[in-house]
Amino acid sequence: MTGSAANENRIAVVGSGPSGFYTTEALLRSGVPLTVDMFERLPVPYGLVRFGVAPDHPKLKQVTTAFDRIAAMPGFRFIGGVTIGDDLTIDELREAYDAVVLATGAELSRALDIPGEALPGSHTAGDFVAWYNGHPQFADLRFDLHHETAIVIGHGNVALDVARILAKTADELRRTDIARHALDVLAESRIREIHVVGRGGPAQARFTAKELRDFLELDTCVDMRNVSSDEFEPRSPDDPELTEKLSLLRAFSQTSVTKPRRCVFRFRLSPVALRGRGRLEAIAFKQESGAIEDIACGLSLSSVGRKTTPVAGVPYDAHRGVHANVDGRVAVDGSVIEGLYVCGWSKRGPNGTIGTNRGCGIATAEAVLADITHRRPRSDTPDALLARLTGRVARIVSYPDWRTIDAAEKRRGAALGKPREKFVTIPDMLGAMDA
Repeated sequence: MTGSAANENRIAVVGSGPSGFYTTEALLRSGVPLTVDMFERLPVPYGLVRFGVAPDHPKLKQVTTAFDRIAAMPGFRFIGGVTIGDDLTIDELREAYDAVVLATGAELSRALDIPGEALPGSHTAGDFVAWYNGHPQFADLRFDLHHETAIVIGHGNVALDVARILAKTADELRRTDIARHALDVLAESRIREIHVVGRGGPAQARFTAKELRDFLELDTCVDMRNVSSDEFEPRSPDDPELTEKLSLLRAFSQTSVTKPRRCVFRFRLSPVALRGRGRLEAIAFKQESGAIEDIACGLSLSSVGRKTTPVAGVPYDAHRGVHANVDGRVAVDGSVIEGLYVCGWSKRGPNGTIGTNRGCGIATAEAVLADITHRRPRSDTPDALLARLTGRVARIVSYPDWRTIDAAEKRRGAALGKPREKFVTIPDMLGAMDA
């Protein structure tokens, strides 16, 4: 798609993760004459699915086949390698498009805000996930796994993902799409004990039963510390998810098998300080009684929430960590900004599954469609904007370009018995387009 009829509405979607694709689908299926240009700062699409889903969860990545079908719909154009806020301003987009939808996700990890957090050996789980998934911004990070004990702070699904990756052997990960640099480091890991620590009790843990079930298949024993058996009794019989989760935790608490690696679940502990002389040596946790317990470790991965990266020219809700909005319409102090919308995690915060973004995207699309007939006339056009953009960026990447990168990654992976071997630098991604 290179141009549009004069009577068509032009929509820009910023971000190519699940929420961006689902919003695009709802717009293109609406029956309203419109086109969608999807902007992505990287040369590759899929966002969270490519860089957030664990490599040992390949079924979750099959959703990309649906995204490819959406990309094949008439009226869709992918514009990769363009960063909104740097290469293009929000105001430029708003002048060229009838509506702009921000689907920028929640890339920033929240800090613990406690002493010692900057010590070497202290990291966020989000950075670790992006590193082992081959995100270009994080591929050069260094994680020292030459220690006996790691601590994961948080009781969400991401916390369990990183604990599981640390607990797995290199052979268990070798046939996944994990980045090669990460596999090499994990193969030399000396970590034998992983503590997964959270503030609440078993019933308050935010990880799902599905994530917990994955530990049943590991060559790793799971240990419950300082938890009474009655805490695993379901409080709500009509909540099957909670019932299964507590049942699994109870089963783990009754297991005494010894295996090479151990995952220890700890509850009702709040981190108060990271300690060490020159690097991380222990984390101090406050118990419910007020007593302080130090747990020795050489690696810490905190998973205490995420927030959206602010974009210049877009109001930001610092408390919630999202673009300020009212039901998907970007707003300042409750006053809606014409033609500017948000969807997904940058709308509601980092919660729900990949599928949750579909309903969220549909709701945002409905808001766009309800407002679009009242939009003021544009002073620019998408094609004129893109013509100017060619002088600002190294290369604009199309969806066929992405399919070339995709095919190259799959060929690289096939030689190693993997579904794909990702390119982890932008020059290598762009180079694959010309190979």
